[in-house]
Amino acid sequence: MASRGKSETGKLKQNMEEQLDRLMQQLQDLEECREELDNEEYEETKKETLEQLSEFNESLMKLMSGNMTLVDELGGMQLAIQAAISQAFKTPEVIRLFAKKQPGQLRTRLAEMDRDMMVGKLPRDQYTEQKVEILSALRKLGEKLTTEDDAFLAANASATLSQFEKISANLGEFVGIFPENLRSTNSRQTVAELSCDTFCINIRMWNYVPVVSIAQ
Repeated sequence: MASRGKSETGKLKQNMEEQLDRLMQQLQDLEECREELDNEEYEETKKETLEQLSEFNESLMKLMSGNMTLVDELGGMQLAIQAAISQAFKTPEVIRLFAKKQPGQLRTRLAEMDRDMMVGKLPRDQYTEQKVEILSALRKLGEKLTTEDDAFLAANASATLSQFEKISANLGEFVGIFPENLRSTNSRQTVAELSCDTFCINIRMWNYVPVVSIAQ
């Protein structure tokens, strides 16, 4: 039974990742052909994709409700999707790697960006925006940042990203938002439900997108 449950969880995670990949590819394609579109067409297409992400986010949270295994497996993906919806993160590939918990690939991408910026292949503003996203993602994944990286992040983070940093917990703390005294046996809610409920409340207070609380 345990093996079957693990297999089903793996298949569900793969399905979720494929859906996220499709939506991230839509955003990537949109950015690549931006110059071919007028502003109204670009904004409308982007809005539709973000709405699809929001719907995907709500479905993901319902799946995670009360299931500690799925919270562990998909909590990072949910956090990355919320970063995309709120526009705290705007780079599809960074969002994708964040969602899949790939700190090594994020660091590789950052090293490639450093080289591209040095030789003039990557404009300074794009470099700064993407580096801030990568450093923030690494921090959320529990990676240790250097003093220089911490300073860079503090100096260059946008207001949107700073707000995202404040309301979102580190991945390792996602299930442990509540102190021990709230995890009483008298409560009908599981820790996962409490965590998801709190995250929804935080997002609603943030006022970027409506996310329905799914805890019963």
